[in-house]
Amino acid sequence: MSTVSISSTTSQSMSAPAPDMNKDPLAGMTLLTAEGFEPRAKAAVEITKNALKRIRIAMAKEGISPEAGGLRLGITGGGCSGLSYNIRFDSQPRERDRTFVFGEGVETANDPSGAKAVKLFVDPKSFLYLAGMVLDFEETLMRQGFNFINPNSTKSCGCGSSFSA
Repeated sequence: MSTVSISSTTSQSMSAPAPDMNKDPLAGMTLLTAEGFEPRAKAAVEITKNALKRIRIAMAKEGISPEAGGLRLGITGGGCSGLSYNIRFDSQPRERDRTFVFGEGVETANDPSGAKAVKLFVDPKSFLYLAGMVLDFEETLMRQGFNFINPNSTKSCGCGSSFSA
């Protein structure tokens, strides 16, 4: 039989490190810039290579070819913090949408598209809140889903799909 003893004292070496407030949320990510835009441009959105891979897989699963449609990013009112992100597939951009094209020739693991470009559509009203944003895809033991790394967000809630600007 084993006995485990737990001490109630805490030393400096055992305490948790202070959070680094200057930590770059994009550290270690491979960012893809939309065709025709400069990297980290405020007038665009960017995606990570992980997001590109997941968009391609999801489009193939839904039977949408990269030539026939794209991913629509948007904002709606509501949610825990006032605004919510939404993502869905769309067959074509609307008249006033901004269209961003990513990943032409960039290969990803298990790529069903053959390294074809994907399109993101953003309506003008949503773009006010999404300009300069990075779309990432996270896959861990605890969570799987898209992350919106948004410089326009002043507060977000724990669910990750709601924010304030």
